[in-house]
Amino acid sequence: MMMSATLQTKLTQLKGQMGTVIVGKDRQIEDAIACLLAGGHLLIEDVPGVGKTTLAQALALSLGLRFSRAQFTADLMPSDLLGVSVFDKGRDAFVFHPGPVFAQVLLADEINRAGPKTQSALLEAMEERQVSIEGRTRKLPAPFFVIATQNPSEQLGTYALPESQLDRFLMCISLGYPDRAAERALLAGQDRRAMLTTLGAVLTPEELTELMAEVPRIRASDALLDYVQALIEATRSGRWFVEGLSPRAGLALLRVSRARALLQGRSYVAPDDVQAVLPQAIAHRLVPVPGAQRGAREQVLAMLAAVPLP
Repeated sequence: MMMSATLQTKLTQLKGQMGTVIVGKDRQIEDAIACLLAGGHLLIEDVPGVGKTTLAQALALSLGLRFSRAQFTADLMPSDLLGVSVFDKGRDAFVFHPGPVFAQVLLADEINRAGPKTQSALLEAMEERQVSIEGRTRKLPAPFFVIATQNPSEQLGTYALPESQLDRFLMCISLGYPDRAAERALLAGQDRRAMLTTLGAVLTPEELTELMAEVPRIRASDALLDYVQALIEATRSGRWFVEGLSPRAGLALLRVSRARALLQGRSYVAPDDVQAVLPQAIAHRLVPVPGAQRGAREQVLAMLAAVPLP
């Protein structure tokens, strides 16, 4: 059953509203929404000052979701992220004070500046939708969506994210510098952070849950699955990458392709959907073969061009 026209209209409004704040980045906005609808987490790799934090806040506000931000630094401890119990004399008992992870949209800012223990604590939250604190398991709110930002690895004070954590991010995008027209709009227009205060919720949490439940129902034909399998097998051929995609990564690719089809208002996945999300969904999971003159994303695009449609 396809979603209602009302929800489709609201999705269009959502993209439009975010586009008034994040100027000239329609594709990245669509990727972020698709990632959320698919139940995944988003990694944004870019230099400071291009709008990563603004994107996260605009998405949370436009969906009416509870937002929190954790600034990852070298001295950030797991308890700073998860929370801690403090003795309350009035109650004569320990009272748990939840950390920023107990939000529906968590911005993990500059995630690769934190140490391995803190990154591992976030990994459990991302994978299990729960955290273990002081011997007790606590559920996280639903939906739970992590938007992590990462500075280029050549910058000082950064730690490379382990492969296991990179694999937990459904998509990895880059905002990049705005084009000339978009930058002129930024220079001539209202301050983007001030604009955030004017954003209202376009979708209710209940409507968002309904949309997320619709994603698995988007039809993928046998021919489409053949195409996805051909792409997965190409990553394992040894021609492009050291190691290929895991079965989990293949399922993730199909899931976000379904979410993209939903955003386009279709009840089925088209090859265009797979092609549109492929670099963002798999490049961060892959390492180019030794001697490759291109980065992982460029290798994915070259591989995509070499794999014929079924």
